[in-house]
Amino acid sequence: MTATRAPARAPAAETGTDPVAAAITPTLRETFRRRRAWIVIAAVLVLGALVVLVVQGGARAPGPILGADNPAPPGSKALVQVLRAHGVDVSEARTAEAALDAAASGATVLLYDETGILGAERLTELAAAADRLVVAEPGFGALEALAPGVRLAGAASGPIDDVACAARPAERAEALSDGQRLLTVDDDAAAAGWRGCFRDGEFGYAVATGPGPSGGEVALVAATTVFENEHVDESGNAALAIGLLGASDELVWYLPGPADADAAEAPTLAELTPGWVSPVVVLAIAVTIAAGVWRGRRLGPLVVERLPVQVPAGETSEGRARLYARSTSRGHALDQLRIGAIGRIAAVLRLPRSAPVEAVADAAAQATGRDAASVARLLVGTRPAGDRELVDLAAELDRLEHDVAASVRPDDRTDPTGRRP
Repeated sequence: MTATRAPARAPAAETGTDPVAAAITPTLRETFRRRRAWIVIAAVLVLGALVVLVVQGGARAPGPILGADNPAPPGSKALVQVLRAHGVDVSEARTAEAALDAAASGATVLLYDETGILGAERLTELAAAADRLVVAEPGFGALEALAPGVRLAGAASGPIDDVACAARPAERAEALSDGQRLLTVDDDAAAAGWRGCFRDGEFGYAVATGPGPSGGEVALVAATTVFENEHVDESGNAALAIGLLGASDELVWYLPGPADADAAEAPTLAELTPGWVSPVVVLAIAVTIAAGVWRGRRLGPLVVERLPVQVPAGETSEGRARLYARSTSRGHALDQLRIGAIGRIAAVLRLPRSAPVEAVADAAAQATGRDAASVARLLVGTRPAGDRELVDLAAELDRLEHDVAASVRPDDRTDPTGRRP
């Protein structure tokens, strides 16, 4: 026999008819079986999240708020159909230029600028061109440009039945449903001809009307509720909406888009930044640089010092054993013991490095006189059911190594050549 080093890889599973079992490291199927409950829970959570996303996506409005062709609750398709049934020619404007061209003939214009894209100049042009400009849910910029002195005043406390003005659309409506917002009209605005309708106590008005820059009329409706499909049939909402939008034969439905943004009026970053920010940033940079220079000079250059680090093999083995014990990985622990035992037995028996585990088991059985099947089960097949059984298997491996070493050790009664004196 030639002397070679033992294999350092894990034992392979028996594939023949020998009763040797497979290696005890958990397989993918065993891992799945052990964690099946958690996998099922995770799958249920993912499926539930997908269902919620699908439901929310289905319930989401298929068009913009107050869209003339939007049949969803926040759309205005129902109101547009009613207006057309009353003989009003409703046309949608996609750009500010199209809205101005359509309004030049004396049409009524509905404007809903959800994100406040239009600047003061565009708003003034629309109010001047239209016979009546109806602004749904105006923002701060629209109020400042069209109705100085009219301010936002929060939400209404409930349905409103106090008309509080003599405007014909308001008198026909008589009351508005819940969900309204309010506006306040100060003395300067009142002196300029602005008046409020549908008063909610002392808090404000749901509608404000006043003169336009060129003799037309501007109507400010604080909430979009009056025009929405979901609420247009409640209380007097429909009467107010039809009265405001159906006064002329032509109605321009205009919802501004990103292309209508006025770049000239958009504030720059410097204009939006408070005045104290720039000095503070400069001061912080200067302090950071000064601190770096100060600490860098005191610390000096770095010195590399080689410090040898030695970890005893026993400490490494003990640490790995503690990890296996903490995670109850008896299979991995026994595999490591078997790998070491097989390598040492193969070295003692002078087996080649490429010798399979079965060959090592057969050679060990012949050397010790043990049953080959029991040796193979000890080296490959037996799976520990608990810590006690793991300890017993480790002891059996140690005894097998001892017996193999004793079987090839020269007898004390022989000379160095193996002959008896």
